[in-house]
Amino acid sequence: MLTPGWRTASLVKGWVAGLAAVMLSAAWVSAQAQPIRIRLAHSLSVNEPFHEAAEFFARNVEQRTGGSIQIQVFPSEQLGSLKDTMEMVRQGSNVIVSTDSGYLADFVPDFGILNGPYLIRDRVEFKKLLASDWYAELVNKARGAGFQVLAFNWYFGARHIIANRPVRTLDEMKGLSIRVPPVPMFIETFNALGARGVTLNFSEVYPGLQQHVVDAAEAPLPSLYGAKLHEIAKVVSMTSHFIAHLGLSMSRTVFDRLPQEAQKILLEEASKAGEHMAQLPEKREASVVAEMESKGVKFVRDVDVASFQRATSKVYGAFPKWTPGVHERVRTILAK
Repeated sequence: MLTPGWRTASLVKGWVAGLAAVMLSAAWVSAQAQPIRIRLAHSLSVNEPFHEAAEFFARNVEQRTGGSIQIQVFPSEQLGSLKDTMEMVRQGSNVIVSTDSGYLADFVPDFGILNGPYLIRDRVEFKKLLASDWYAELVNKARGAGFQVLAFNWYFGARHIIANRPVRTLDEMKGLSIRVPPVPMFIETFNALGARGVTLNFSEVYPGLQQHVVDAAEAPLPSLYGAKLHEIAKVVSMTSHFIAHLGLSMSRTVFDRLPQEAQKILLEEASKAGEHMAQLPEKREASVVAEMESKGVKFVRDVDVASFQRATSKVYGAFPKWTPGVHERVRTILAK
């Protein structure tokens, strides 16, 4: 039987441990003569869920560190394209970058599969991957390439196609000139669908559509709306070809120089901000659809997704740098 004395001792022990953690945090904060300032770069507009989540992350980190870490958010490729900022991080700059798995695949090839077409159905399935030993191995490989992944649970939403004509079938996809980021998975996917991928930075998509450099673009609905692409293109085909997630990464060298308490806060708050962001696209999609429809946009929902899925299945064999069997391993995780 547990005695009252044991209960009292246990409570005291817990209180002392909590006090010690607070004192450790306070000691670290007071030890910082100058605030550590970190820039957070992303390619999206200030009207998008990602930017709101990035500001949420920055506020929480500053609050928890007593102002000793201050994060300033730079949207809309103000610090350069995603490829440019990834290179800045790799070279050791004091920057946190919004991370797309396709860009990380340039350094850790297996990351590319997270962007695979019709791989997952929703963010619940994606969380299975993030909880797996396989994902932990990816994060370690990223450290070997110079990156510290802070989180990858920032749900971006299903990606759809905007153009001035519907894209219901493979025949309607054939020959379509569509903007894609400079990421092999995107290029291979639209090649498999019979389209012609044209690589542009996201900030160049609006003038690209306006000047007929491309016929179409693709992104989650809040991003299509945030970039005002509906001002030029008036048909959205609900293809859901990717269920996209983003995350945050920074230089491993910069991260390792921080005190352990600071590292812990960055990791925890990045994940917390991801959970916060996950609610935003789902809440915004209905209002975005209504707003776009009020501006004359037509939504095409009777897309032949099954034929798109069959056509893109061969994409998973197009990456010789992937670890052998990685697709099968990922599918096994998802099937659990």
